[in-house]
Amino acid sequence: MRIADVMKKPVHTVPADELLETAAARMRDKRIHHLVVVRDGKAVGLLSSRDVGARGEAAAGTRQMAPRVSDAMTYPVIMVTPKATLRAAANLMRGRTIGCLPVSEGDRLVGIVTVSDLLTLIGKGAERPAPRNKRWTLKHRGDRPRRPAVR
Repeated sequence: MRIADVMKKPVHTVPADELLETAAARMRDKRIHHLVVVRDGKAVGLLSSRDVGARGEAAAGTRQMAPRVSDAMTYPVIMVTPKATLRAAANLMRGRTIGCLPVSEGDRLVGIVTVSDLLTLIGKGAERPAPRNKRWTLKHRGDRPRRPAVR
């Protein structure tokens, strides 16, 4: 199964210079745990509900000004493509102990996959493997469809 089959759309983003309190309120209102932090249209980090709680309080205690999203975000952001397999995404999340992966095609943000999305899929019993391309060998001579001759 591929990431494109399970990713959530649209992706909720937040500018890096926004107040951390405003971003936390947005997460509560939308009932989400992750926001992709953008600067000049490019993903530069991730803000999770854990970041808001732990780093947000620390940033608030060390500065005179109100803390910004850039003070609490996790960076650099690890991204996957829609064609990546769920196994590859799960291994990335597990290996880096992160809760979500933004999905991008080139520079464009197209979706997000979270640990809860993967757990929901496992709970439903979906075990469809990713389709493999047929590997042509000499044993399969004559089976391959032929292209028409160009005249």
